[in-house]
Formats: sequence, C-alpha cells, structure tokens
Amino acid sequence: FSETYPDKIFHQSMPWFANFNVGILIDPLALVMLLMVTFVVTLIHTYANGYMNGDPGSARYFAEAALFTASMLGLIYADNLIQLFIFWELVGLCSYLLIGFWYRKPSAAAAAKKAFLTTRVGDVFFLAAIILLYNNLAGLNLALKPGEYLLQFPVIYAHLTQIAPDQLTLIALGLLGGAVGKSGQFPLHVWLPDAMEGPTTVSAMIHAATMVTAGVYLVARMFPLFYAAPYGLTAIAAVGAFTALFAATMGLTSFDIKRVLAFSTVSQLGFMMAGLGVGAAVGTLAVGVSMFHLIGHSFFKALLFLCAGSVIHAVNTNDMREMGGVGKYMKWTMYTMLVGALSLAGFPLFTGFFSKDEIIVIAYEYGVMINFLPYIFLVLAAVLTAIYTFRMWFTVFTGKERSDYGKHESPMVMIGPLVILAVFAFGFGFAVQDDFYSYLDTNFEHYDLDFAQLSVIGGHVLEGEHGAAAKPGAAGEGEAGAEEGPGEPWYIQILPIIIAIGGILTAALFYWDKVKKFDPSQVTGDKDPIRKMLLKGYYQHEIMTGWFAETIVYGTALICNMIDIKLVDGWLNWLSAWILGFAQHVRKIQTGVVQNYVMALVLGVVVLVVVITLAMEVGLV
Repeated sequence: FSETYPDKIFHQSMPWFANFNVGILIDPLALVMLLMVTFVVTLIHTYANGYMNGDPGSARYFAEAALFTASMLGLIYADNLIQLFIFWELVGLCSYLLIGFWYRKPSAAAAAKKAFLTTRVGDVFFLAAIILLYNNLAGLNLALKPGEYLLQFPVIYAHLTQIAPDQLTLIALGLLGGAVGKSGQFPLHVWLPDAMEGPTTVSAMIHAATMVTAGVYLVARMFPLFYAAPYGLTAIAAVGAFTALFAATMGLTSFDIKRVLAFSTVSQLGFMMAGLGVGAAVGTLAVGVSMFHLIGHSFFKALLFLCAGSVIHAVNTNDMREMGGVGKYMKWTMYTMLVGALSLAGFPLFTGFFSKDEIIVIAYEYGVMINFLPYIFLVLAAVLTAIYTFRMWFTVFTGKERSDYGKHESPMVMIGPLVILAVFAFGFGFAVQDDFYSYLDTNFEHYDLDFAQLSVIGGHVLEGEHGAAAKPGAAGEGEAGAEEGPGEPWYIQILPIIIAIGGILTAALFYWDKVKKFDPSQVTGDKDPIRKMLLKGYYQHEIMTGWFAETIVYGTALICNMIDIKLVDGWLNWLSAWILGFAQHVRKIQTGVVQNYVMALVLGVVVLVVVITLAMEVGLV
C-alpha cells in the first residue's frame, strides 16, 4: 500500500445529494482495520464450513455472514459520518439476523431483539451527534473546495477549532453513546452476553472482527474531536475502565463457556476504550496503543471462541460443569486454546502482553497527570482476567470427565484456522509492536490538524515526550516519543507480568487437579450474597427489565395512555359530538321546498327593513 500510495492515504469521493457525498478513505487507521477484518473473517468462514456442515440453514447463514462482513468493511471505508452511519446500521441489522439465526428457539429470538433494541438506544445518541455536528458546520458557512463535503472526516478535522467547546462536548458525548451501544460498554452492555445464542462462528465474528470493534473504531476515527472536547476523553476513560472491571467480575462466576468469553470481550473492549480515553494525558499515542490491542484481541478472541466452538461441537454442551478432561481427546483444541488463554491473560511474550499491558502503562501516566482511578480499575480487571480465563481452561481440559460426551477431535477444516490464529495470538505482538505504533502515529499527519491548539480547547496539558502540546502542528506523539522520556518506575513496568503470572497461579491452585490446594467452596458458596449477585449479573435484568422497563416505562405509558384517551381524546370526542349535534339541527333548515326558501327570503327582507328603520329613528344611520 505504501509503495502504491507514498502518502499513505487513498481518498476518493463523489457527490450524493445536498452537501453529502459517498467516498472511500483509506489511511493507516483504516488500513489496519481492513487487514484485520478480512483476515480474521476469512478464517472464521473457513472454520464455519465444518462447524455449520449439516445445518439446514447453512446457506442463509453464509449469506448473512457475507453481508455482515461487507457492512463492516463499508463502515471502515467510509470517508464521512453519514456513510459510516448507514453501514453502522447495516452491521446492527446483520447482528440481529445472525444472533437470531436459530429463531425457532425462543431464547435466540429474544436475544436478537435485545441486541437490536439495546444498540438502537446508542444509535439515537450517535444520530443526534451527527445532526448537531452538521448544524455547527453548516452554521460556519464554509467555502468548501471542489471535492469537499460537510461531514467528511478531513473537513471535520480542519474546522474543529471553529466549533464552540460546549458544542464539541455535546457532540462527543453523543458519539460516545453510539460507541457504548455498539461496543457493549456499561450500561448498554447487556445485549452482548446474550448474543451467545447464535452459532459460535457468529460469536467469533461479533466479538473479534466486526460489530463490537466498530465502536472503538468510531472513537479512534473521531479522536481529534474527542481531544478538542472538554471532558470528552475523560468520559471515555471513566466508562472504559469501569466496564473493564465490571465485566471481569461477572466472568469469575459464569459456567457457560461462551458467556465467560463474552464477559471477557466486554472487559477487553473496556480496556480499548480506556486506552483511547487516557489520550488526554498521552496524545495520539493512545490511538496506536488502543488499536494495537484491538487488532491483537481480534486474533486471540477469535481463537478462543473457535476453540470453544470446537469443544461444544464435540461435547454438545456449553456448561463447563459437564466437561472436564476434554484435553485427553482434543489435543489440538486444548493447546491452541492455551495459546489464546495465555494471550488474553497477558502472559509475557504473547500478543496480549504487548497490547493490553501497554494500556495499563499509559493509564499510569494518565493517573500521574489527571486521575489514578482508571489505572486502579484496569489493574484489578487484569488480575481477574487471568483468573477467570484459566478457571475456564482448567475446568474444561483438565481433571476428570464429568459427563458422557463425544470423545473426538474436530475435523481439520476447523483445526486449520485454530492453528493459524494461535500463531498470531502468540507472535503478532512481539513481531510488529514498534512498527505498528510508528505507522499509526502518522495517521493524523495527513490532515489539517493542530493538536497544540486542540489541546488548549480541550484543556489538556501533555508531557513533553508526547509532543502534542509541546510540538505545535504535530499530529500526536513527538519524534522522541515516550521512549526518550523518563519512563515509568520499574515496579510499574513489571506489574503486568506479576499480574498475569499471579492470576494464572491463583486459578491453578483452585481449579487444576494436579496442583489444587483450595476448593472454591472454601471461599464462596451458594448462599454467598456476592456470588449470587455476580451470578445474577448485578441484578441488571431485574433492574432494567423488572423495575425500569416494566414499572417505570410501562407505568408511564399507562398514564400517558389514560391522558390520551380520557383527556385529549375525550375533549376532542366531546367537541366533535357537539358539532355533529349542532349540524343535525342546522341541516333541518335545508328542506328542499322552494316555498320555504321564498318565505325565509321574505322574512329576511322584512327583518332587514325593520332593523334599518329603527336605526334611522335613533340616529344610528
């Protein structure tokens, strides 16, 4: 790509209607996403040839999966917010179709509706942000050059400094609302664990390469706007860090192997969001760090989901309590899933170690300059991630068989993609980290952006080595970068290693039969209120459905319905009835008899003459 386009960017656009356009924008940010989506989805589709073999709806599955992939690619290619929003909605439609693929199951149909409606809440905020941004840009009366259109990303970037800071904050919060819905952040994360009702390959696509990454991509694409918006990045850091910890706690108690991975996805998306949010302290370095974790996560999360699908394909259950000892019969699946688990836990030299733990490091810098709370949340989430990941692995593959299940390995059409993903889950981080950061760091240099001025509007003060404030006109990190800065204390740098190893050892002591020293029942039991709360997902269903939806929303709807029927409709019905009654009396005048009309005319003339005469006598005329 760099040889074909030395400027590292490809942009073509054509008019559509009014001030809007259709276009393609491929810059370093879009390119890494395009490569990831096409590569990972290709492997998932290959795996699906074996996984969906024999399913009567396989043709429909591949048609919907192809549309899903095309929608995600269209979202990435878009050079303006309107076009991105259209493909954003197509991605949501495809997720509805695929989550509810086995629609005859009531739980699958319910999960599809839940995903569709929950993400629509976020989309309302996204659309409101687009409208507000358009109104602000249209109000500037811009003299656009040929080929430039409102809501094009280059046009938005070039005129951010002309938009009022309070308007930027409102727009940023609206965009964040859209990202929260699509990327499963608190409080709109509730649809993501239920999305497991679809085929496992759908879960792999949604959680690794398509839908949930769209929200992170949106924030990364609009990073200059968030950077210029006062409190914009602070809100992202807070939401992301809280979601990372919140979801990780629920992963500790789930027994459904796919739900454990679903909670880990929500948590890791929180890491990515928090990584973007700490850009308030480190500038556009945050974009490279967060996107690196997004790409690395796509490899090991797709691997973990496909390995889970391989296990489910063999044992015909999702419940980890009915597994155990599966590793004796599924060596390929066991070892490839071990690679994915080590990467997710952040074990040294694996991809997750280089991606996730770098977010923790820059969160420490954010803490030094602004607030330590996101850093603390992310550290705790990382500890829990290592524990619940290996709780899952030890429970499934080690120990005694706990049920009579199929004892066979998956076919090679399913094993092949697992091996390829395992290679990337192990070596991607070590091989490309430095080159990836340097490549992504050039992304905003291709646009008319002055991050020094944006930092003043947003109220950011960066350390010199991050350069966005120190280097006027720079598009992010300075040439020296963080490498030439004083660096973090040694104990901060090795803390992620301690967290990963400590978490794995803790899980082994509780769940690996060969070294098991403690029984989970010694720590918690069925009557433990904390465990019950985690198993119930913090009672989110009871709060959102039982209390909010059925009590508040439904009760408000009943009151509004009564007001509508009794007051509004009642008054209109009375008025219309009175008019109809009056009309019934008036219509009797119209008899159709000519004599009656002549008599009425004569009477009218007589009355008129009398009135005029009287008026003349009293001097009125």
